[in-house]
Amino acid sequence: MENKAKNPGSHHFGGMINPTLINKVKDFNPDAILVYGWAYQCHLSALRYFKGKIPMWFRGDSTLIDEQKGFKQLLRSLFLRWVYRHVDKAFYVGTANKAYFEKFGLKPKQLVFAPHAIDNHRFAEDRSIESSDLRKQLGIKTDDILILFAGKLEPKKNPELLLSAFQELNLENVHLLFVGNGKLEAVLKSKAIKDASTTRLQDGRALSKTHVHFVDFQNQSQMPVIYQACDLFCLPSKGPGETWGLAVNEAMASGKPVLVSDKCGCAIDLVKNGKNGYIFEHHNIEDLKDKLALLISNKPQLKAMGEESPLLIKDWSINMQCAAILNELNHYD
Repeated sequence: MENKAKNPGSHHFGGMINPTLINKVKDFNPDAILVYGWAYQCHLSALRYFKGKIPMWFRGDSTLIDEQKGFKQLLRSLFLRWVYRHVDKAFYVGTANKAYFEKFGLKPKQLVFAPHAIDNHRFAEDRSIESSDLRKQLGIKTDDILILFAGKLEPKKNPELLLSAFQELNLENVHLLFVGNGKLEAVLKSKAIKDASTTRLQDGRALSKTHVHFVDFQNQSQMPVIYQACDLFCLPSKGPGETWGLAVNEAMASGKPVLVSDKCGCAIDLVKNGKNGYIFEHHNIEDLKDKLALLISNKPQLKAMGEESPLLIKDWSINMQCAAILNELNHYD
């Protein structure tokens, strides 16, 4: 559809203005309408117009993890209750998301679990040859332990905390790999290069150290190799806005243990302390160091924890997500 927004894009409320949306949906005559997120002008317009005419379904991954108290939050709460009065049924992605919907007025009978998911099979496919080659390129020996951070190098994901914890632990035969780009890239590389054990890559595209490595953003076809090359995945987010953390799904589907902060929406559902990884208190470097040291102190046990991850993530699949939605649609047959 034609977008009439002056500043088009999905990065702000007024970025999608589609005057023909209502009529096109009416012409299609759907059994139900599934809206992904309300924070766009056209989405909110559809919710308001079709409420009471066609069953309105909703999907989003917001949580209460970053909730603050105060007058602004009270106004936001009132507004959200108004928004969700236009929703007949919501498909929640996990426990924290369900609590969010409940707080803003949706009843248990209106809530259906449809798990946040990635293509588990693609990340589970054996990429051992490529991952072994990657480790060799980075100078990481077979018996060394590689900790991975994959994602935007931005404040809410808090990669600086992970780097600081890693440097303070100063462990032998343990490496840290950052995969991605972002506003903190220069800061991280500068901090890492100050380590006396660092060296610079010949091509100048990135910095590589004896123990700290940087690789630019990789597309999805390459990410299974990245995950399978590591021994432990860490997402140290401090928020606000880490609603889920799908990289954790990807790492688990790849057969890796995970260490995540309590600011990640997925933590309560996917991370079983002592079984496939640990949850640490966000922005608490001592807790992060303790959990890191515990995990990497026993590589055979670390591997065993990684073997638990695919078992725990198997039902968090796209097939299960689609089945939940189709099951609800069948009720209208």
